[in-house]
Amino acid sequence: MSNIEIRKASVEDSALILRFITELAVYEKAEHEVVATVSDIQDSLFDANSTTTALICYVDNKPVGFAVYFFNYSTWLGKHGLYLEDLYVSPEYRSYGVGKALLKYLAKIAVSKNCSRFEWGVLDWNQPAMDFYDAMGAKPQKEWINYRLSDAALKKFARE
Repeated sequence: MSNIEIRKASVEDSALILRFITELAVYEKAEHEVVATVSDIQDSLFDANSTTTALICYVDNKPVGFAVYFFNYSTWLGKHGLYLEDLYVSPEYRSYGVGKALLKYLAKIAVSKNCSRFEWGVLDWNQPAMDFYDAMGAKPQKEWINYRLSDAALKKFARE
């Protein structure tokens, strides 16, 4: 059995995090959409006012994956939730239990912070991920459709 370790990322991990982000984007067929730089990661994830946290996962002391999360809020429940923005495990380590270990680690954080929910999104074509999440007992939320304002549309709307 391999030794899996998870720790909170530090600013020194910025290049590694960007590498994992890029590998995830390649997997999701969206590498061209990654515009972040190491400096962007340093400034956004590790700024004193950041509300986002990153984790690095190791197998036998080798970095093999990461997760980025933040806390959201449910007005109806009057409680925070934990939102998983990204989770990525290098392909050669996907059968080692790394993804499950990262999700359990995050679930324990959510429980310790009295969160009412632990949520994330998955691309509609990523059946291996959906099967993995289903096997854990997670349920897809079909009643909500995500909307997004970004780039030029966001700036245009803000100016109006």
